[in-house]
Amino acid sequence: MANANRPTGLSPVRSLDSPWMGQGNIYSIAGDYATAVAIGDPVKSTGTASADGYAGVNLAAAGETIRGVVVGLGRSPTVLANWANLDTTVRPANPGVVYYALVVDDPMAIFEIQVATIAVTDIGTNADLVAGANNGYVSGYTLAGTFGTATAQMRVLGLVNRPDNEFGAFAKVQVRINEHELLSTTGV
Repeated sequence: MANANRPTGLSPVRSLDSPWMGQGNIYSIAGDYATAVAIGDPVKSTGTASADGYAGVNLAAAGETIRGVVVGLGRSPTVLANWANLDTTVRPANPGVVYYALVVDDPMAIFEIQVATIAVTDIGTNADLVAGANNGYVSGYTLAGTFGTATAQMRVLGLVNRPDNEFGAFAKVQVRINEHELLSTTGV
């Protein structure tokens, strides 16, 4: 059975050292940031903060060090909700107001992501992310189908064990952020 092509970005599933408890930290996204941000998108620190003190993030591109993955979005840091639309899963480009993102920034977090194509021999290797446009609900990011031993953003831990998932095109794999800001000694 062929895998379905349904990218959803990165979804946290567990931690290397404990079950994932749904924890994250609040970050800000500037109102004039010109790119949409969706749940499942990887983000990086901007080196700035909002007026109320929340560190800023933007999307992380292929090859960049990652701060974490967005799992919630809203217009208030205390209630991650947009009262005009309680189903906010995408922050639009240039909304003119600060948005807040709940980000899973634990360096030990394990995520599920769709890969372009993967073989049995690719488990344990490294790969970068590929940006993809969100579908209006979730991220379009996927994992590149080019694997190696050189440093890259993600480490492939294994195939997601489900009846609807097999090695080949559009498989879902579990990964860990290899190039994580909290594990680097270099500042942003």
